[in-house]
Amino acid sequence: MAATPVPALPVLPDVITRYLAAHDARDAGAALVTMHEDATVTDDGATYAGASEIGRWLGTAASEYTYTTQLLAAEREDDAHYVVTNRLEGNFPGGRVDLRFRFTLRDGLIEDLTIAP
Repeated sequence: MAATPVPALPVLPDVITRYLAAHDARDAGAALVTMHEDATVTDDGATYAGASEIGRWLGTAASEYTYTTQLLAAEREDDAHYVVTNRLEGNFPGGRVDLRFRFTLRDGLIEDLTIAP
């Protein structure tokens, strides 16, 4: 039986690939420099605004659970909006979840990131 071809993913802007790499490496500092000073992040029902709050969220999110990440899909909606779907597997409740990372870009940085199933 022939393998099913994997669909080609759109080329993501550098700022998104840098954020995702930092997120995978649990490098809060590297992730934070991809964000605008006035950026917002919404994750798990809470919204974090500005570098200080996002920095605290990145530090907490990176240390709370151990997990692996697998890129499942990426789509470009327009020049400023991208959606990346990642599968996380680890020691968090449920053990496996597919999350959509919705990025809004402005001036080459992340203005808004919403993470949800």
